[in-house]
Amino acid sequence: MNSSAMDRIYDPLIIADGRTASSFLGNADELVSQLVSYFAENVMPCQALPSEAMRGDVTEFTRRCLMLAMEMLDRRTTPSEPQLVALRAASAQHAREGVPVGTLLRAYAEGFRIGFELVIGQVTAADLAEVVAGTRLLLRTLEVINATVTSAYLEEQRQVAKEHQTGAQTMMSALLSGHGIGALTRQTGIRVAESYQVVALMIPELPEEHDPRVDAQVVARRKLRRVQAALADAFASRSLALLSTTGGTLLIPSDEPDTARMTGDILATISATSGVELTATLVPAPTDQIPKATEEAHELLDLVRGIAKPAGLYELSDVAIEYQLTRPGPAREHLADVIAPLATHPELLETLRTYMATGLNRKATGRRLHVHPNTIDYRLRRVGGLTDLDLTTAEGILRARIALLADDMVHARGAA
Repeated sequence: MNSSAMDRIYDPLIIADGRTASSFLGNADELVSQLVSYFAENVMPCQALPSEAMRGDVTEFTRRCLMLAMEMLDRRTTPSEPQLVALRAASAQHAREGVPVGTLLRAYAEGFRIGFELVIGQVTAADLAEVVAGTRLLLRTLEVINATVTSAYLEEQRQVAKEHQTGAQTMMSALLSGHGIGALTRQTGIRVAESYQVVALMIPELPEEHDPRVDAQVVARRKLRRVQAALADAFASRSLALLSTTGGTLLIPSDEPDTARMTGDILATISATSGVELTATLVPAPTDQIPKATEEAHELLDLVRGIAKPAGLYELSDVAIEYQLTRPGPAREHLADVIAPLATHPELLETLRTYMATGLNRKATGRRLHVHPNTIDYRLRRVGGLTDLDLTTAEGILRARIALLADDMVHARGAA
């Protein structure tokens, strides 16, 4: 006889003048009924389950677990692999139904506790050795059940998440293209809102991605997962996203008043949670205008990147002047040509940019460039001589700002 067969021989725990421990569980049907009633009254969300579920699935599974417990007591063995198949199937079903895994584990523990109390209520001092053996057996069995339930539950959750992700990405592609939305709604079960916030997102590179001692791709993927997790927390998994490690597009439903929307504060929270300084642009749009709004949002993001705006959330109203002044065409080329003579004098162009960035502060410009303020004055005079920009007047300063902006956009388009 092999070891597995030996494990199954009848060798019951004996207590209370020779009675088997399993006999104290009483009538199986009555105990199952008591356990199901207890679960219905005390274990959430069992209270919310329909009566037919309590009479059917819950009752049947409770009966199976009771039979497993009785065999454990009678054969002094933990559940075998074939006996765990039904447990795995039930755990997977509960995962799909959204029953929390903590509720399942509590139900198993409570069931075993109730049964254990029925048994030990009859013991005497002479039964100590068997009670200790039974307690050890109970703990080993609960360990097997907890591991089985948790692994099956998590595996099913991963599968459900994968199915949802596939459906969400398919729906996202349909919304971005504007085609096949109705059919996909029926197929995926994902609700299509009447309007969305269309968000173009930029995820910057982290310093670690340039560290030769680490795998840059691993760092980038971990960064992306943190951003995705923070987005899911912020919008309760309602947003649709098409993201890479450098950014992408978000669609956030905006047709219900009480749902979360993308705001500057929300983006700041997502950035803080993920540890990534995010930049995003937002264009609100009805569903049928998503393709056009997506193009506009990414065009705005190109502008924000081109003019080196700090991380944060931007809408058209935040950069309206820059947007209008930098539309492609002859006017933008003419504006950029104002500072074209500085292309062969990089130190002058850098000085002009820094001077504007520091709010026309000569000393601050000198500190940034590590030169004396007098050198800054000299360079600014040379800028004026080469470009015909009079930086001592409000008109000249405005022309310089616009020319720098147009030059940024011209070079940003060329790089793209």
